[in-house]
Formats: sequence, C-alpha cells, structure tokens
Amino acid sequence: MTFGAGQRRIFALLPFLTFLVLYISVGVWLSLAGTPKAFYQFPAASCALIAFGVALLLGFRNVGEQIKTFTKGIGEETIITMCLIFLLAGAFASVTSAMGGVTATVNIGLSVLPSSLVLPGLFIISCFVSMAMGTSMGTISTVVPIALGVATQTELSLPLTIGTVVGGAMFGDNLSVISDTTIAATSSQGCDMRSKMLANIKIALPAAAVVIALLVYFGSAAHIETPPDISYIRTIPYITVLALALLGFHVIVVLMLGTALSAIIGMQMGAFSFVQVGRITYEGFESMAEVFFVTVLVAGLAAIATREGGLDYLVEKIKPWLRSKRSAEVGIATMISAADLCIANNTIAIIVTGKVVKQISEERGIAPARAASLLDIFSCVWQGLIPYGAQLLMAGSLSQLAPFQIIPYVWYPVALAVAATIAIILQRPYVESR
Repeated sequence: MTFGAGQRRIFALLPFLTFLVLYISVGVWLSLAGTPKAFYQFPAASCALIAFGVALLLGFRNVGEQIKTFTKGIGEETIITMCLIFLLAGAFASVTSAMGGVTATVNIGLSVLPSSLVLPGLFIISCFVSMAMGTSMGTISTVVPIALGVATQTELSLPLTIGTVVGGAMFGDNLSVISDTTIAATSSQGCDMRSKMLANIKIALPAAAVVIALLVYFGSAAHIETPPDISYIRTIPYITVLALALLGFHVIVVLMLGTALSAIIGMQMGAFSFVQVGRITYEGFESMAEVFFVTVLVAGLAAIATREGGLDYLVEKIKPWLRSKRSAEVGIATMISAADLCIANNTIAIIVTGKVVKQISEERGIAPARAASLLDIFSCVWQGLIPYGAQLLMAGSLSQLAPFQIIPYVWYPVALAVAATIAIILQRPYVESR
C-alpha cells in the first residue's frame, strides 16, 4: 500500500482508531445483549494486538522495520519503568491484603467513628484504604460489604451509602502513589510522584471537604459495635508506604520496602508461610496483567504513529485551538475525558493520550506535574460515573443495585471535576514549569 506524505500521517492514526472502535463497539454490543461486565469480555490487550496487526497490514515500511519500531517503543525507559512499577504495586497490594492489612485498616477506622459520623466516616475510610491499596476496585470489593451492614444497621439509604464508598475509592485511585493511574500519568509526563501528588492534592482536598460536609448533613446517627480483629501492626506497611512516598523516595524502593514489611509481618502473625509469599506475590503480578499488556502494546503503537507523523498531525490540528496555557489545559481535560468515556478504563485512557498531552504541555509551558494531575483527575472523574465502568459494575453487583441507582450519589467525582475546572479557570494552584 502506497501513501503520500499527508496520507501517511493520517493513516498512521488508524491502528489507534482500530483499537478504540473495536474495544468500544464490542463492549456496547455485549452490554446491549445483557452480558455482565461487557467491556471486560473482549480485553483491551486483545484489541491492541489486533491494532498492531492493522499497523503491519498498512505497510508504511517493510515488516522488519515496523516490528523494530514497535519493539523500540516498548523498550523505552519510561515504559519499562512503568511496567515494573505496575508489577510491584500488584505485589504490594496482594501481600498486604493476604496479611490482613486491609481488613485491619477498615476495622480500626470503624471502631473510632462517632455514631453521628458514620457516613462521612465511611467516605474517609474508603479514601484511606484506596490511598493505601492504590486501587478503587480493591477498595470497593473490601468496603462495600461493610457498607451494606452499616446501611442495614442505621437505615441509611443504600444507594447513598454505596455511592459514598465509590467516591472514596476514586479519591485514592486519583491520588495514591501506587495507583496505576498515578503511575501512568507521572511516567507519561516525566514527573516524579511527589510533585504530582502535591499539585493534585491541592485540588482534591477541597473537593473531598465539600463531600464530607454534605455527608455530615445528609447522614444519620447510628451505633456500630467495634469490629473484631483490631490490629494496628497490620497497618504499618500502608503507613510506611505513604510516609516514604511523601518524603520523596523512588516509588520502586517504596513498593519493595512495603511488600517486604507486609511479608515479614504476615509470616510473624501466621497469615502465610515463606513459601506462600512467593505465590501471593505472583498473584499480585497477575492482577496487573491487563494493564501491563495494554501498556506494552499501546507503547508500540504510539511509536509507529510517532515515526509516521500521526501524533504530530493530531497535535497540529489541535494546537490552533489551544492558544494559551488555560485553553491547553481545557484541551487536556477534554481529551482525557473523551478517552475515558470511550475506553471505560482510566489507566488505558491516560496511556493512549499521554504522548499527545506531553507534547501540548511542552509547547504551552504547562508543568509536567500539572499535566499529570489533570490527566489523572479527569480520567478518574469519569471512571467513577460511567455506568459501564468496572467500579460501578462491581459496586452494583455487590449491593444488588443497578449502576444508575448509585450514580446520583457518587458525589466526589463531581466535586473533583468542579474543583479542577475552577483550578483551570483561575490557573491555580500555580505549579512551576520545569
């Protein structure tokens, strides 16, 4: 197949388009057919592999050169680092959960709650657990069963209670240093975790404060007996990981130390043996398989699109509309929002848009930490609100509610979107571009 220079640049985006259209169309088709977790039946990694096949069929260059470009993209330092962090994050979450750290954290939080603050307390616990685990899905699967019991005891609205947990889960998904969205956003924009967290938290905390105030107002008094299994020692790995990350230690070192601490505590308390640690760690690796494979394949597709001028073409078409730093940030928010609404996976959405966002940010003088923060914020905003996303599907499944029953009560993503929009309009908080 022979292309002119202009055609080559346009068609270089076709593999990406194939990936998006295939993933969305199959997911929608299965959803209409009533298939549970429809968007996860035909995995994104499989769609990306088919897109790679399309890239080879387009024949921009001979097959050997195409494969060389693809593998060179996969072998970029940022991609390898990102994949290593994904694996270590999965290992930490798996070992710490098996050690009983998640249950202990939730139980301690519930044990100290005043009866009048059950609802905001559930939100805060969900925030802390999601920050510690780095996964909204893990938080929802852990806290929603407890929230069901709380709703039963207190006669709180079940959709409101579940929506509160989902909101708290998205807080950590956006902010946690071991969240795959944070890892993808910081890696794609070339900034460190600490800088991104500091830029992000100035937007997220006011949003969380508004939600807490609303929950205090709408919540009701309740009495919850002190949960069993109060174990402060099991929370040490979480506290250590958060402290080291805030002190600026490299995330790989942080995760390895956190996993080692969880393994040592778990063995001392009889939760598992040394031999079982290896299996549990590997299960953590497996939990990151989809995002690992998608990252690798999309990185290769991006390398081909970059070499053939596809991404440059896209940026050239977008840039005339992004004349100022403010309009560029609006463009970033719009791109990542559209990507997440289409893909229904906030991490993959960040990976797909990361290179274009980085180029726009460099052109318009947007600090890498600010760009990473906006990517992460708006991807998590929509991921917490779309009825076909994994978060609401899981919450609905555990609570026997339809996602549309929960959405009106998932207040935190809405508050976060408002806070981020105000931050863009006012160009605050200021983040130094470097």
